[in-house]
Amino acid sequence: MSGNAHSAAPVLPAQGRLRPLDLRDVEITGGFWGERQSINGAATLRHIEHWLEREGWIRNFDLIANGGDPGERRGREFSDSEVYKFLEAMAWEIGRTDDAELESRFRAIVRRVGAAQQPDGYLNTRFGRPGQAPRWSDLEWGHELYCVGHLLQAAVARIRTRPDADDGLLDIACRAADNVCQTFGPDGIDSVCGHAEIETALVEFARATGQERYLTQAALFVDRRGHGRLADVEFGREYFQDDQPVRQATVLRGHAVRANYLAAGAVDVAVELKDAGLLDAVRGQWRNTVSRRTYVTGGQGSRHQDEAFGGDWMLPPDRAYSETCAGIGSVMLAWRLLLADGDPRYADLIERTLFNVVSTSPAADGQSFFYTNTLHRRELGITPDTDRPSLRAAASLRAPWFEVSCCPTNVARTLASLSAYVATCDDDGLQLHQYLTGTVEQHLADGRSRRVRITTQYPYDGEIRVRVDSDDEHPWSLSLRVPGWADQGATVTVDGVTRPVAPGVFTEHRAWRRGDELVLRLPMAPRFVHPDSRIDAVRGCVAVERGPLVYALESVDVPGVASVDDLRVDAGRPPRLLDGQVLVRCRQVRGQEHDWPYRADAVESAPVPVDEFDDVPLVPYHAWANRGPSTMRVWLPTDTALPEPAPGQP
Repeated sequence: MSGNAHSAAPVLPAQGRLRPLDLRDVEITGGFWGERQSINGAATLRHIEHWLEREGWIRNFDLIANGGDPGERRGREFSDSEVYKFLEAMAWEIGRTDDAELESRFRAIVRRVGAAQQPDGYLNTRFGRPGQAPRWSDLEWGHELYCVGHLLQAAVARIRTRPDADDGLLDIACRAADNVCQTFGPDGIDSVCGHAEIETALVEFARATGQERYLTQAALFVDRRGHGRLADVEFGREYFQDDQPVRQATVLRGHAVRANYLAAGAVDVAVELKDAGLLDAVRGQWRNTVSRRTYVTGGQGSRHQDEAFGGDWMLPPDRAYSETCAGIGSVMLAWRLLLADGDPRYADLIERTLFNVVSTSPAADGQSFFYTNTLHRRELGITPDTDRPSLRAAASLRAPWFEVSCCPTNVARTLASLSAYVATCDDDGLQLHQYLTGTVEQHLADGRSRRVRITTQYPYDGEIRVRVDSDDEHPWSLSLRVPGWADQGATVTVDGVTRPVAPGVFTEHRAWRRGDELVLRLPMAPRFVHPDSRIDAVRGCVAVERGPLVYALESVDVPGVASVDDLRVDAGRPPRLLDGQVLVRCRQVRGQEHDWPYRADAVESAPVPVDEFDDVPLVPYHAWANRGPSTMRVWLPTDTALPEPAPGQP
């Protein structure tokens, strides 16, 4: 197992091309992510705790511990997992801030959780008590193993940030994990959980505790998956990824969160067991998924009915489900592959997904959320009731809570541990993968350290200054990722010499002195991007990007236009930047009304130009819907097929 089991990081593989840094060695001090991390700690965590108490999801543990009426239990079958994800978020935040008041609240919840655990280690508020369904009686939908997985991940966060804590969480988690191994081991129940998650949790728990039996159980779950052990359901076994063995699958499919979690667990197992075949299978699945089944925002999942991936090229913007949790699962998978291989393409997708999915979910105040992330809203949204959970995952505006509130807690734990995804190290030096204002430090076994300070206004400015803040007479390498989108105009300046750099990784190896500076400048002019012609739903459209940000056209920015669907963008004039705002030229059109919407004459049925708008502002996609109800679209139809206005017509 990993020799640095108690380092503070969510993922600590025993081997790989790159090594993660301790979260305490990466400090985010300001800027885009600094602000979001602060809001998460100050507002989102308390908001989540309020709703967990209000909805009775924490009180469920009290009910079980006190022998209460099972009929009084509140929430869905997986509501225990939200308490565990909240504990994980709290643990990372405590490790980041040493917040004494948060520590007290954490311990209080752990006591309530532990009181509900049964003598043999089983812990679930929905199953296994008199008046409830028997344990493990609904592996397709019951989420019992899924909940245990999130309990283990909360314990991992606690072990790694407070290894000497005496709060009892480690003991609770060990007993629960041992119960799983006894129940589902080689001589136990020969099945898997309908929602993958236990796999990656068991591996990380094995890494944190040094106990091989948890890794063995995780590998067993991965190998069992895909052999039809779960019952067939209306969505098919593909929904559970139980239709095809992991080693044989060529693309992620079925429920998008489950698919990413399973793939992440498979990478963990492959790395620990040095299983090259399993790792290569997941690499191929990732490549095919990114190239054929991923939205321009990095979002994944295009089917509402089963929260699932569609087929290749099935990426309709108005039906994009793009669940926030699927984006987080995608980041988890890409990070593990990055550690294993060092390929910067994984960090490219992490960047895209963090900026355009994860940061889109929470409102500016951190107290309401998108569960799904559509790329096209045709009708004005309806302001949700702030006094009760939203019934609909696809809420038209951010809601404070949902009947299924997996996304708020998932966002909270991700932002609290965000430092984990910034940088890595190897024997030769440091690698910076994500750009933000802060410091990064690598501690070497001989007592030396390598420290850099990063200053930037990224993602709104493309200049990233990296200043060496330590002295070391030994040469070492400082590597910077050049994003894939920066294929023209990126430069690096070292010692006053500026040179162009291509997408990939730029590395400077030298004996760095304190005060030495490396400046990466990325091209930040807004640009049109065009979809693959096989994506039927957006053929003839363009999207606008600037740096890592995807932009959106929102109706509140076009007075007098009720719907952005009435606009066509002038693709012949590139988007421009004025005073920090991205602008495009648009033309408003009016459709011709007919009794039947299909005609043989394409020209006559074409929309008629009505008005022109020279400079229409776009907003970063992550910021849309913060100004009230609006219509919105990311993919903008072009006006190249429109007839010219008649003389005298605007």
